[in-house]
Amino acid sequence: MRYQLGSDQIPQAWFNVAPHLPEPLAPPLHPGTGEPVGPDDLAPLFPMALIGQEMSAEEWIPIPPEVIEVLSLWRPTPLVRATRLEKALGTPARIYYKDESVSPAGSHKPNTAVPQIFYNQAEGITRIATETGAGQWGSAVSFATQLYGLECQVYMVAASYRQKPYRRVMMETWGGQVVSSPSSLTEFGRQLLKENPDHTGSLGVAISEAVEDAVGRADTHYALGSVLNHVLLHQTVIGLEAKRQLAEAGEGLPNVVIGSCGGGSNLGGIALPFVPDRGEGVRLVAVEPTSCPTLTKGTYEYDFGDVAGMTPKMLMHTLGHDFIPPPIHAGGLRYHGDSPIISSLVKHGWMEAVAYPQGTVFEAAVQFARTQGSIPAPETAHAIRAVIDEALAAKESGEEKVILFSYSGHGLLDLAAYDDYLHDRLIDG
Repeated sequence: MRYQLGSDQIPQAWFNVAPHLPEPLAPPLHPGTGEPVGPDDLAPLFPMALIGQEMSAEEWIPIPPEVIEVLSLWRPTPLVRATRLEKALGTPARIYYKDESVSPAGSHKPNTAVPQIFYNQAEGITRIATETGAGQWGSAVSFATQLYGLECQVYMVAASYRQKPYRRVMMETWGGQVVSSPSSLTEFGRQLLKENPDHTGSLGVAISEAVEDAVGRADTHYALGSVLNHVLLHQTVIGLEAKRQLAEAGEGLPNVVIGSCGGGSNLGGIALPFVPDRGEGVRLVAVEPTSCPTLTKGTYEYDFGDVAGMTPKMLMHTLGHDFIPPPIHAGGLRYHGDSPIISSLVKHGWMEAVAYPQGTVFEAAVQFARTQGSIPAPETAHAIRAVIDEALAAKESGEEKVILFSYSGHGLLDLAAYDDYLHDRLIDG
């Protein structure tokens, strides 16, 4: 069962959760002085329009018509009821998922890549440097820069560069230049390779390289696919559409909203529009890997967003900026920190967080594929694991509940991970 909105029903404004948070967000701090950063401190990395969105307290921020025109290539995305999964589980719960895999890049990432590149082009920037874990963000930026005529340099985490070669091909097809990170293109990358030529990399390392690249060139800005306020803001089109589609399905508010969480963009996209509805009994759940348990085991403190300590410090849940996670297949969830917005919600008990090992995640992914047909990305499979557990708990209690989750991306370029799982080579980390 699919619920589809018309192209004229794309949200016209992004939802800014900042006015609804339990307390105002703490300001990011300058990496050198330790003082709160201002717009001028961020100008070497981001266009002023995005800096304004990063610091905005306005509840609604209009989406430029030019951005809506591009988003209409795939938005609104379908809301799908997973009736075959429900039947297989024997649950009274009704399971709905927002299918973000229908975007050109196969994930939710273009929702923010397109506006980010739009604003950079408007400011006269001609080149973007960025990082990517599993390759979904790098693919989205390569796609968006091609649309707007910008060059794109992607630093891809080494473990994923080796595991997911077709993600690289995807980026290169859209004109992106892709290197394994740590790389020989930056001073920081060369330093790490000298210490360990077989370094598996991390998102924190790749961010350091991309930031070093961007600050060293006047024609270049940096683009980040998660964590920052403006990124989660752009992703709220997911939850805003889902609210309208649930109503069309004859549902009220969901009982639980679930998303996988690395830095927090996909989770924020589906969950943040429901933050004002907490008083109506809506639970919000973040799902992460046990091998990188930022929300479930990290500390809540100021930390750098990258390994080299080049980014501003943010108040967030963190495992330490020098943490190098194991090379699990869910490369997009291998980040030492989390969005300050998500971290604040978890700290104040407004959002729950759970963590799963790789093995049980792929068990859930295969069950979903064999019932619903679609093969999910390893990141998405974390959310599916939690969805199945919620549905089984409803079966145990006999409770009719509505479960909503973000199907953040397909796994058609992650089949090596499924090969490992199906042939007992998967490390249950």
